[in-house]
Amino acid sequence: MTESAPSFELLPGAAESPVLLHVPHSARAIPGDVRDGIVLDDAALERELDHITDAHTAEIAGRAAELAGLAPWRFVNRLSRLVVDPERFPDEREEMAAVGMGAVYTRTTHRGQLRPAGADPEPLLARWFRPYAAAMTEAVAGRLAATGRAVIIDVHSYPSEPLPYELHGAGPRPPVCLGTDAFHTPAELTEAARKAFAGCGETGLDSPFAGTYVPLEFYGTNARVGALMVEIRRDTYMTEPGGPAGPGLERLATALAALVDAL
Repeated sequence: MTESAPSFELLPGAAESPVLLHVPHSARAIPGDVRDGIVLDDAALERELDHITDAHTAEIAGRAAELAGLAPWRFVNRLSRLVVDPERFPDEREEMAAVGMGAVYTRTTHRGQLRPAGADPEPLLARWFRPYAAAMTEAVAGRLAATGRAVIIDVHSYPSEPLPYELHGAGPRPPVCLGTDAFHTPAELTEAARKAFAGCGETGLDSPFAGTYVPLEFYGTNARVGALMVEIRRDTYMTEPGGPAGPGLERLATALAALVDAL
């Protein structure tokens, strides 16, 4: 990725759609100077990207946007989460910091070293994290201004078997996990998702991953911003780890489109 290439992209949908599909972890791109700060050799880095990337989730969201009756907006991260993870808190509120996976990762999925001890996260936060957060805040504000509400649907995937970095990997791993927030996920949103994904296998709540992503400007204060995280188990649509997508992708995209249309 060149310096001039965007690190994220807002893809417009219908003017009257309140829905924003957020795809934060689908990319593998790492700028050269950021790569220089990662201690893994090339082969080990490729293996790590296989494990950590939510492969093909941008394609699922894109196909869902095509299938939906009213096209949702999409906000897509074009950089790997190994650059920065835009969904982490950049401070002590982030529980994943305990395993070296705060906003700037220092450890791998298998708890090995990713960056040198004592590496300063601030340059990466300033260059990538804060502009992303500001743009996502603006995107949500745009939906609020246009429609009076915003619904953020976070599109993720997760491996069929727990990885060592997972803090809550001992619980159920259903085909579709819905992450919820007590303030931003009303019951009707969860129910709409359960109904939409009913044909994709069992749907569970908040296991193995819980919570939602809402820009901090709205978090816990603006009930007009709804949010739901959709975590798709990777073996339902692709070859693990990091392999090609299969026929399950179309089924999941169709279900996601049905959720968009229900909102």
